[in-house]
Amino acid sequence: MKRIPIQTAGAVMEACLLLAGCANKRMQYHAPAAPQLAQAGAWNTTPAGGAKASPADDKTLASWWSTLGDPTLTALEERAVEGNLDLRQAEMKIRQVRAEREGARADLYPTVTASGSATGSRSSTRYGDGALGQSYSAGVSASWEPDFFNRIRGTVAAYTADVEAAQEDLRNVLVSLTAEVALNYVEVRSYQSQLAITRANLAAQEETYRLTVAKHESGLATELDVQQAALSVESTRASIPTLETGLQKASNAISVLVGERPGAVDAVLAEVKPVPVIPAEVAVGLPADLVRRRPDIRSAERQVAAQSARAGVAAANLYPSFALSGLLSFSSIDIVNLFTPATLAGSLAGSVQQTIVNRRRLRAQLNIQDVLLEQYETAYEGTVLGAVQDVEDALKAFANEQIRRKSLADAAVAAERAATLSRDLYSSGLKDFLAVLDAQRSLLSLQNQLAQSDATITANLVRLYKALGGGWS
Repeated sequence: MKRIPIQTAGAVMEACLLLAGCANKRMQYHAPAAPQLAQAGAWNTTPAGGAKASPADDKTLASWWSTLGDPTLTALEERAVEGNLDLRQAEMKIRQVRAEREGARADLYPTVTASGSATGSRSSTRYGDGALGQSYSAGVSASWEPDFFNRIRGTVAAYTADVEAAQEDLRNVLVSLTAEVALNYVEVRSYQSQLAITRANLAAQEETYRLTVAKHESGLATELDVQQAALSVESTRASIPTLETGLQKASNAISVLVGERPGAVDAVLAEVKPVPVIPAEVAVGLPADLVRRRPDIRSAERQVAAQSARAGVAAANLYPSFALSGLLSFSSIDIVNLFTPATLAGSLAGSVQQTIVNRRRLRAQLNIQDVLLEQYETAYEGTVLGAVQDVEDALKAFANEQIRRKSLADAAVAAERAATLSRDLYSSGLKDFLAVLDAQRSLLSLQNQLAQSDATITANLVRLYKALGGGWS
């Protein structure tokens, strides 16, 4: 057998190490830089209405609903975290990707197989039975691919990043879930408040209707006044079923969010309570905090890392692949002597494989993975900018609704006073009935708008917490 000179073998090894160095350099991952807007030192929208641009506390953000001081809401949030079906699916996704990673990691180790066989034969002659023949064999084979160019390790790294992205997706589900529970809870309390206001106004309008009927019977009011009073009463009464429908839908939504059948939380929500009051101060941090806090941004970054590893694997496919294989076998006509040194045979082989003719296909695959990497990087930038926009929008809405609420509160006080005065003047015959109707309608409208504004303020705070990435620890 002709031996390979040591110098030649050394040159081959040096060339392999050089190629491996090139492949490893390709595998190195550099996290994408966040857009400049996300690195700004202040929000474009000046925080107001209790919002402060002070560092946000992670512990407070993790359970932000506790700042609303509503035990019922807190209990519902805990039930949702325990029973929500979307959370279960996200957990299953993590387990799936972990299993895929373990499957890829197994390729780093040798594959060992064992085999055994036994055969028997009988020969016959014209004079009767012939000789009996038996043979036994057993063997163990092993194969292994040295991962010189990180083809296998790159695949494992990609799955590891997939696992981390799935974990961030789970956290993102938590962020959305806790916000949705709170938003529907606020709707429930808002509908309850509007129903109470509507029923109180309905009672007042019914009293006015009875007064009008009495005046008509005394000749002090016209039939038109009676019909207008009846119109006002029935119009108000007609709005109650719509409010009750909205209340039940919000309650059913909470039931589904906690992973139970619609109506499961009706008893918990039966007691009428006001909309949760916002805290005096809300720390919103800085734009740079979003990159660290928002799970969707963290997931997008991990997706970039996974694709970067897959692009490295595609580059590694351009280099040769090596394989080592070995076999130990035993063969004997007697099972007692099967595993003896005399029956042992063995072999060891090494191989190298390199695609030569169809390398254009491999390079095309590499180009595809590189383009996909650029897409993921662009998606990451878009996710960061979208997160900043979410906070900016929430800050503006949170502050402006409080300004609107103040005007509505003043208007509601004036409307209540006007309704009382117009009714007194009408009873005294100093005002026509149309003024009473207008005043009562305005009062009902403004009181309901005020109740809706209270709910909107709290809902906008919930959206602000969601935009900040609150709801997970």
